[in-house]
Amino acid sequence: MTDDQRFRLKGRLYPCIVPRENGEVHGKVLVGLTDDELENLDWVEGNEYERVKVEVIRKDNSEKMTVDTYPWINKNDPDIGGDWDFEEWKRVHMKKFIETFKEIMEFKRNPQKGRDDFQYVLREDPGNAPSS
Repeated sequence: MTDDQRFRLKGRLYPCIVPRENGEVHGKVLVGLTDDELENLDWVEGNEYERVKVEVIRKDNSEKMTVDTYPWINKNDPDIGGDWDFEEWKRVHMKKFIETFKEIMEFKRNPQKGRDDFQYVLREDPGNAPSS
């Protein structure tokens, strides 16, 4: 997938994709998403990512596709760490990530505060988030 690389983000439950020369990201392509489903992804990704179109090459048949992806906006973020490991993420963070994703979608359906209130929700320990 393009010239990007996926990295850990210190203290967060999710990785980031950052453009890097000769970088490569392996992943899944979701097809057939509705506008509402894309909006949900935009909500979860938040303001620290931007949705952009990239060209990918399918591993199974070498077909080129243009897809939306969410690279990390701050390419020089000091919280960017080493390579991200999907198997480790499944063991350590997946359960909490899914629970938090559900909370965000519930909030989206029944908003009581601003979207920025979820800025720290997908961190490993949201209790250590700065207070407003």
